[in-house]
Formats: sequence, C-alpha cells, structure tokens
Amino acid sequence: MIIGIIGLGLIGGSLAIDLRSQGYSVLGVSRRMQTCETALRLGIVNDASTELRLLAPANLIFICTPISDIQATVIQLLPHLAPTTVLTDVGSVKTSIVKALDPLWPNFVGGHPMAGTAESGIEAAQADLFVNRAYVLTPTAKTPPTALETVAHVVRLLRAKVFFCRPEEHDRAVAWISHLPVVVSAGLIAACQHEADPTILELAQQLASSGFRDTSRVGGGNPQLGVMMARFNREDVLRSLAAYRQHLDQLTTCIEQENWATLEDHLRQTQQARPKFIHE
Repeated sequence: MIIGIIGLGLIGGSLAIDLRSQGYSVLGVSRRMQTCETALRLGIVNDASTELRLLAPANLIFICTPISDIQATVIQLLPHLAPTTVLTDVGSVKTSIVKALDPLWPNFVGGHPMAGTAESGIEAAQADLFVNRAYVLTPTAKTPPTALETVAHVVRLLRAKVFFCRPEEHDRAVAWISHLPVVVSAGLIAACQHEADPTILELAQQLASSGFRDTSRVGGGNPQLGVMMARFNREDVLRSLAAYRQHLDQLTTCIEQENWATLEDHLRQTQQARPKFIHE
C-alpha cells in the first residue's frame, strides 16, 4: 500500500515515521519546499513535493493540514485521485469536516488522533507518538465499510486505541477534555500576567513548578490550533465554558463565604472523578 500525507508537521511527520517503519511507501506533500527537503533528508518519507499530483498513486491519504484548509485541500486533490483512494483527516473537530467532505468524496473517513506535544513542525515529528493514545474514527451511514476498515487497520498498526463514534458525539466529548482545557489554560496564563507588581510577577515565574507546568501546557501551545478549535466547534466550546464558569463561581462563593466544608466536599468529588479521565 502507498500512503500519502498532506501536511508534514508534528502529526503528519509522526505518521510518516511510523508508517514507513511498518514497510509502507510514504509520499508527503507540504506547502513549503524546505519542509519537503527536511522530510527527505531525515528519511521521514520516500518522496515529497509541494504538488498534490505526487499523491496520484496513493491508496490512502491522510490530510494533516489546519482545519480551515481541509476542504479546499480536498477540492484541489480530487483530480489526482483514483476512484478507490481512501481519504482521512486528523482534524480535532469532526462535524463540520465530515459534512463538507462526505458529498465530495465517498471514500472519506473522519479521524482524530488524540496525541500531540507542545512543539510543532517537521522537526517535532517523532516515532511512537500514537502508541496507547486514543484515535477516533467518525463514520457516517454513507461511509463504505471497506474504507473504514482500511483506515482502522492502519491506525491499529500505530498501536493506537481505536474508537468509533458519530461526528457530533466526538465534538461534544472533545469540547470537555481537549478544547475547554486549551481556553482555561490560556486564561490561567493570562491571569498570572495581570499581576501588577513586577517583582511579584517575576518571583511567581521563578517559583512556577510542576503544578503550573501541567495546568498551563496546552494554553501555551499553537495559537492557530486553539482558534480553529473554538471556531469550528463553537457551540460545544461555549457550552463547556458556561458549565466551567458556573463551577468556578461556586468555588469562588465558597471561598468568599469561608465555607470550607463545602469547598472540601467539592474538591473530594473532583479527586474521585479525575481517575476516570486519566488513562496512563
């Protein structure tokens, strides 16, 4: 099987590394020739180009562009595709993408690997990025079973954990555990920056350790990705933010009223709930 990858950043590059290690021939396309040259020099792909026609022989193509570019990329790609070519994407929002692409190409399978780092670009690509990570596939009633199984088979070779759900279910779920944390984390960093005393701010920056590092990590990530999450999953992100604000107000009230028993009860509940979301 020949696999094509459009967008040789962290996710696309990491896919290429792992799929080449599985013996697949991998063709990469990037907007920048420098990225193509780097991918070839590092041995990440078998061949690379800025031209989509390079992918004409591919049996399966991963679209790893920013969410806002996916539909336009597929439209430009269509003339180069064989009727049996399977397309999948890695976007963190699924409903809008699936609605846009289902009418364009019957062999499309929506996908989202729940993996990443704070780094970006081809130099950040790494082997085994997807091992034991969730990888969501969002077929619809129109998705051909053969196309779905093709993508699922390749994803399993990455040693990822494959989950299947409807696009709408995906977007509502990831709003809670992926998109909301980005906004909350960014708000934490911004709030710290509002310390009026520069001496105190500098001291806080020097004292920041694992607690701040863990809670601020996603807020210090790729700004473009954060905007795309909010823009293309706006309704679910707003719903989750409203719920978060309500709970934050409750905590604030407990502290204002010195209601320590209620605060402790709340923190005990969150302590018990957290392990259900963390899968090491």
